[in-house]
Amino acid sequence: MDYKFFDRDLSWLSFNKRILMEAADDSLPIYDRIKFLAIYSSNLDEFFRVRVAAIRSIVEIDKKKINSKLNKSPKKVLKKLLNEVHEQQEEFGRIKRDEIIPELKRNNIIFYRDEPINDNHRPFLKKYFRSRILSYLQPIILTKGEKSDIFLENRKLYFIIDLKSDQGTQEVALLNIPSDNLSRYVELPRIEGQYFYIAIDDIIRENLSFLFPKYKIDGCYSIKINRDADLYIDDEYSGDLVDKIKKQIAKRNLGVPSRFLYDQSMPKSILEYLTSRLDLNEDDLVPGGRYHNMHDLFSLPNPLKPELESKEFETLVKYELEHSDSIFDAIDKKDVMLHFPYQSYDYVLRFFNEAALDPDVEEIKATFYRIAPESFICNALISAAHNGKKVTVFVEIKARFDEQNNLQWAERMQKAGITIIYSMPGLKVHAKVALVRKKQGSKNRNYGYYGTGNFNEKTAEIYADQAIFSTNESMNKDLSHLFQFLENNEKNTPKFNSLLVSQFNLIEAFELLIEQEIKNVESGGKGHIIIKLNNLQDTRMISKLYDASNAGVKIEMIVRSICCLIPNVSGQSENITVRRIVDTYLEHSRAFYFYNNGQPKIYQGSADWMVRNLDRRFEVVFPVLEEDHKEEITKMLELQLNDTVKGVVLTSKLENKKSQKSGSIRSQREFYNYLSSR
Repeated sequence: MDYKFFDRDLSWLSFNKRILMEAADDSLPIYDRIKFLAIYSSNLDEFFRVRVAAIRSIVEIDKKKINSKLNKSPKKVLKKLLNEVHEQQEEFGRIKRDEIIPELKRNNIIFYRDEPINDNHRPFLKKYFRSRILSYLQPIILTKGEKSDIFLENRKLYFIIDLKSDQGTQEVALLNIPSDNLSRYVELPRIEGQYFYIAIDDIIRENLSFLFPKYKIDGCYSIKINRDADLYIDDEYSGDLVDKIKKQIAKRNLGVPSRFLYDQSMPKSILEYLTSRLDLNEDDLVPGGRYHNMHDLFSLPNPLKPELESKEFETLVKYELEHSDSIFDAIDKKDVMLHFPYQSYDYVLRFFNEAALDPDVEEIKATFYRIAPESFICNALISAAHNGKKVTVFVEIKARFDEQNNLQWAERMQKAGITIIYSMPGLKVHAKVALVRKKQGSKNRNYGYYGTGNFNEKTAEIYADQAIFSTNESMNKDLSHLFQFLENNEKNTPKFNSLLVSQFNLIEAFELLIEQEIKNVESGGKGHIIIKLNNLQDTRMISKLYDASNAGVKIEMIVRSICCLIPNVSGQSENITVRRIVDTYLEHSRAFYFYNNGQPKIYQGSADWMVRNLDRRFEVVFPVLEEDHKEEITKMLELQLNDTVKGVVLTSKLENKKSQKSGSIRSQREFYNYLSSR
């Protein structure tokens, strides 16, 4: 059957628009809304650095190959994307200008932008400019007609300044804005109980005459360039991969332009001059506002903290772990499930710390995808190696934008005597698993850790994930086989009986689970599937869900970001709904529920249903076996499917529609309350 799918990148923009909806939600505290503006901007920046850059490069190569790959003209795709981005950027500017700034003002927080600067602040601004900012500035007069190259650094901020000399000639100057060297937002002295802030951009604007004393300033316009930031090393099969990645990281900021963002009030003549001088083309040009790099809003101070922002949940303890002297003793009694960040991530740190010191622990193995910059877990593993344990760590050094940090940690661990296995050519290891082997009398016992989120204590504070500590022999035997394969790159295919592992049995297992629901409906029973993912793009898996929908299986999807499945289409997906949850914490866990004639099968793991996850990564999906764990995951899914506050329904037109269900359910808070009651 000729099924239809949403475009991947338009779908992602629909998700980022959902983020913008949070920034526009006036029921949220003002600093929460500012945070969502920052998230939106940060997301969009990466989108241009990676996805738009990829499409732009596709435009330049064989059109025949591309049309068969994208099933549409890449130039048309790019045009649609840029049009959608422009509309969203207009909305972003409106929210910031008409809602955020006035609301701050109502709380006595004055954010200088267009309004006149109080004369009492001018001496401070002059002093700050000359003592703090001036040493970082590098003004360059660009002589028109000159052919010498100028290079704009990736993601850095600049001013283009329209100058008129004493002789009446028109000149253009380029000036860097040192937002990487200094805090973007500066607090000014209070006046009559009011708090004042200003961007360093505007401090520089106020002092341009000091930089260009022989010129009249006719205009000052902010610009920024995004460059292709992908490393293009996923399919490399030869040579030293570590060395290649190090060289590529050094070149990352030299990539071809993917977006030239400019203040749309800039005169056309100056834009044309820059387009020629920087060797840009029309598709590079993206009009914007007075300020760029709005992800810097993350650092906007809140002088009234903790007012004007949401209260953080008080971290819950896990009774059986909290009241046990040894985390291993607790796991011996019963497998333990944790829900982050509602429950403390300290238990994961304890797991590794105790393993490092326990004299009966002989071996530790773990996989790392994104390592925290100051990783307690890596330090624990270094201690374990110093204590004579055999430690083996797989470090994925192709994790985008974390390559450098992962490499540095890998080298530190290797120096401590840890066996480091680096990335496999053509594949990324995205699994979040660990295995500890411990002597118990004359035997050994394995303790497995199975998670949906990275071993990263920093992101664990803001990402909603699950993990299980388990002594299940079948699961841990499978995990041991997986580590053996990674260590030895064995040609013999390991057999997995409990775990679903991409490259081996994951796709086939999911297909069989879906087919079983179809058979149950065809036999007169009930078919019901609930799937929670970050991203859904693989057309094979989506087609299986379409098949199940056409067979009468009820399918409920919770997909945070990319979703290429088109819901509620007659003859294709009329039994499928798709919801998105965007709230305080980033929904990051994956869960798979199959009704199975009243004996539910539930799985969790690291795998989204993307081509990259299923075909080009090692992913581990694990069964949820304990009845109380099943109950917790089922409750989480139930609450999210019925979220009327932060849940939206994705329509067949790629719109985010607020839930029409009655009542007021905010799933993250309700789930926290549920866990607290247990």
